[in-house]
Amino acid sequence: MNIGFFASRTITFYMARMFLVRSASVLAALVLILVALDLLGESGDILAYPGNGNPELWTYVTLRTPQIISRFLPFAALLGTLITFVTLNQHSEIISMKAAGVSAHQILAPLIVASIGVALLSFAFNERVVTRATATLTAWQNAGYGKIPIDRGVVSDVWVRDGDDLIHALTAQGRGLKARLTDVTIYDREGGRLISIIKGKHAVQIDGGWHLQDVSLFDVARGTTKTIPGFAFGKGVTSDRFTLANVDPAAKSLFQLRTAIIDLKAAGRPTGPLEAGFWHKLSLPLSSVLMPLLAGVAAFGLARTGHLFIRAVIGMALGFTYFVADNFALAMGNLGAYPPLLAAWSPFFLFLLIGEAVLIRTEE
Repeated sequence: MNIGFFASRTITFYMARMFLVRSASVLAALVLILVALDLLGESGDILAYPGNGNPELWTYVTLRTPQIISRFLPFAALLGTLITFVTLNQHSEIISMKAAGVSAHQILAPLIVASIGVALLSFAFNERVVTRATATLTAWQNAGYGKIPIDRGVVSDVWVRDGDDLIHALTAQGRGLKARLTDVTIYDREGGRLISIIKGKHAVQIDGGWHLQDVSLFDVARGTTKTIPGFAFGKGVTSDRFTLANVDPAAKSLFQLRTAIIDLKAAGRPTGPLEAGFWHKLSLPLSSVLMPLLAGVAAFGLARTGHLFIRAVIGMALGFTYFVADNFALAMGNLGAYPPLLAAWSPFFLFLLIGEAVLIRTEE
């Protein structure tokens, strides 16, 4: 009996090539169909902005395509594996390999190794392309598909709570003592009752708090407005609470997201959802490695018995159940119901054990 990791060099390259070609073909078909459908749904909003035309539609396609590729690459790996195994089974190639002493794990080994390469490529693609496309598309959509704003590290429309008071800044930029707020409005409240509204053009950090310049103060009880040269507020409110008010894990690379998490922790703010997103950036590409194992049940059994279709359905059901469980766990992590590590990794290891148990129980 062959006890090596691979059955043979020829079988390894033959099966890996079949898997990669079929997965790439399925991914191309999925992307083509889904991009077309997505464009049909968004084209009305894009063309509604004055001056937009075909160039803007193509811009949307180029920004949306990387997101769709990233999301549906594991699906493509699942379907590519199923097509590969069904084809091999129908041609009795699996039977021939098992008759030659090749184990079920050796049959799956070439696809596992090929899927590891796919996972590494997916991770690099997500870090270099998808995050930038997501950030640009989000900014464009927030502008109503108008002119794409240039990202200069400026956070807009920020709300921060300081005790009972609410602070709104039109823009916030910079870090630490160099942070600066513009068009600031402070809603001074006591016991849920509005006392005054303070507005100013600029605010900078001074002595652990903030100093607002060119201030107008509206007294709600008296209904009067007066102008004062300056106003101190937000004692102990760090700049990170303004500049890191809206952090989208999908628009940040792994390093950028880690830096944001460290800054938010230093500011005493909750980071559970961001940590779940951080770990999910690692577990999501690895889901491609699971697909050959979960779909491997379709490789075995005699095609002429009529059970091949049932096995293929079982493999597809296992794969799609994994994606449901992964999305559910991530949602629980974002809500704080699951710890970040558990939310990101528990579906992966759970279905790794399930796939391995099914393979050993039925074929080994």
